[in-house]
Amino acid sequence: MPKYRLMTPGPTQVPEDALLRMARQVTHHRTAEFRELFAEALEGLKYVVQTSGDVIVLTSSGTGGMESAVTNFVPRGGKAIVLEAGRFAERWSEICAAFGIEVVKLEVPWGEAVDPAQVAALLADHPDAVAVYGTLMESSTGVGHDVKAIAEVVRESDALFVVDAISGGGVMECRFDDWGIDVLVIGSQKALMLPPGLAFVAVSEKAWQRAEAVDAQAFYFDLKQYRDKLAGDPDTPFTPAHTMIAALAENLRLIRREGIETVWERARVLGRATRAGITAIGLEVFAQRPADGLTSVRLPDDLDGAAFLKSLEARFGIKVAGGQGHLKGKIFRIAHMGIVDELDILGTLAAIELVLDQMGWHVELGAGATAATQVLAGRVGSAV
Repeated sequence: MPKYRLMTPGPTQVPEDALLRMARQVTHHRTAEFRELFAEALEGLKYVVQTSGDVIVLTSSGTGGMESAVTNFVPRGGKAIVLEAGRFAERWSEICAAFGIEVVKLEVPWGEAVDPAQVAALLADHPDAVAVYGTLMESSTGVGHDVKAIAEVVRESDALFVVDAISGGGVMECRFDDWGIDVLVIGSQKALMLPPGLAFVAVSEKAWQRAEAVDAQAFYFDLKQYRDKLAGDPDTPFTPAHTMIAALAENLRLIRREGIETVWERARVLGRATRAGITAIGLEVFAQRPADGLTSVRLPDDLDGAAFLKSLEARFGIKVAGGQGHLKGKIFRIAHMGIVDELDILGTLAAIELVLDQMGWHVELGAGATAATQVLAGRVGSAV
């Protein structure tokens, strides 16, 4: 039986210290000990997103964080611009529509990145837009968007800039304060290396001022309740997933010891190595502006994508993610975030070659790992 190797862009592999922390006996959550641990985790989260402001911790999936980022800042009947460039960007539109918010869409073909100039044009056409909703790393397509440039455009308007960093936060460069982002949502099961179950929402002072003027369409997701509980010894208004928060603190220590900029650079290098390997195998990278946290790969038209993924897992225990929506059966996605390392990438590339060979697809065995190794050894430039 092959060893299970999780290479999906969520959930990701969980470090051993975090696993062991979650294996401890459950303790009570309304204690000084928990508040001390919670305070440490909050400081770690601020470090990851590069903010001195508030970060809210929700016991929910990332979608819960997204919902809170809609219901607290845009009133029913208000207008929001959504930068739709993938399945998860579409979720912003779906949430807004569910709460009676008018949606203006910038529809970008899947695999392409949002053009900041188009965002500027939409804002000029819709000066009454309350918020612009975008994505840092679209995990359905493998695209990394230029959030810094988009933020510069949005700052010229009265709108808030709200970013889905559920998969990208902690793996792609993101500087909340310096770039002028107003609300940022991260999920626990991606680059922060935990099981699903926590969402984190960073909020700027501008966004808090907007929230004060909006009657939140929420009870559990009313972020002002969470903000008020952060004063003094921080706590939560509702029962937190405190065993997960304890594991989060373990992972944030790992990130702080390595340094967030080192984490970002490691992901960039692994991404370049993965793309070099995929290209050498004879496959095509799908994203036109590849993200640092994952690589999306176009499957050949004459290859049975479902059979390929099934064989990869059955023979080698390697679990990569397939495509979503209209990309199902057309692409697959390899993560290089969290504790994924060089050997994980090299092994995955070698396994892909062997499965393709097994399926009768011509492959020069060893080509992918060789090309990736050249990048890892520093012998190929940053253009890969």
